Amino acid sequence: MIQQPPTINVVDLCKTYRGGWFRGAGVTALRNVSFDVQPGEIFGLLGPNGAGKTTFIKILLGIVRPTGGKARLLDRPAGDRRGRRRVGYLPENLRIPRHQNALTALEFYGRLSGLSMAEIRRKRPALLETVGLAHRAKDSVRKYSKGMLQRLGLAQALLHDPDLLILDEPTDGLDPVGRSQVRAILHELKAQGKTVFLNSHLLLEVETVCDRVAILDHGHLRYVGGIDALSKQLGQTGLDVAFDVGGEETAIRAAFNGHHPELVLGNEKNRFRVKAKLADQAAVDAAIDRLRTAKISILAVEPHRMSLEDAFLGLLDQHTEKP
Repeated sequence: MIQQPPTINVVDLCKTYRGGWFRGAGVTALRNVSFDVQPGEIFGLLGPNGAGKTTFIKILLGIVRPTGGKARLLDRPAGDRRGRRRVGYLPENLRIPRHQNALTALEFYGRLSGLSMAEIRRKRPALLETVGLAHRAKDSVRKYSKGMLQRLGLAQALLHDPDLLILDEPTDGLDPVGRSQVRAILHELKAQGKTVFLNSHLLLEVETVCDRVAILDHGHLRYVGGIDALSKQLGQTGLDVAFDVGGEETAIRAAFNGHHPELVLGNEKNRFRVKAKLADQAAVDAAIDRLRTAKISILAVEPHRMSLEDAFLGLLDQHTEKP
């Protein structure tokens, strides 16, 4: 089987914006950033404001030239027109002319992508149905909410059937139903073998859909990988597990002897939530066996892992200079 090249490949990528006579010293936006995004991945780019995320995307699209290093997109140099034709892009604030409706807007953006009018008219009904705008297709975009404009922006990014989607805050302005629909679209794109590269401040959304993430901070690449691996990097060991149980408090404490459990009385007598730090899954299984032996009712077992938000904040805190 032939190994496919990375969809995105950056090596020692640097960007410094030069200062001027009245602007003072230059600003370094990216500092030796290196990572790959593989075909078929949903990959998230994270970072606080000023981290370098926008500069990174602009370099990928050929809008900005790097100061050093290299960037390749779909096995071509970043900015190469042949590569850009295979990219669908949704900017954070897509400006759609206010005299347009969804149908004419897709005609406009489709023509910019090199599609014929016949292709556009053939594709747009199903596409507008997918993003939930079919019933508002002939309404002026003046009447669209921010979430509806975002849906239309996603439709234009998908119109020319790109191999790579670069999405900047794709769920911004969407209600929970809209966010769920976008998640479903992204998973369908992944199933089709497409690659999705997204930037978002909604960490729960990123955690839900992304296979891996990269975290930028003041131009430095702090992390690339999965959330579980990041938890280990931050020194989280063992499992935090919550047990909802029924029984006598003394028997429950005895079952968790040595694990320093935290017991919280429930709404009913002899109903407790027990929070305990256990070494691994084998320790969880052993705790369940002890509870059963003591004839304690097990109502629920809820493992807890570090969330992406917790990991993100913990990682940034590691690199923050303390006073």
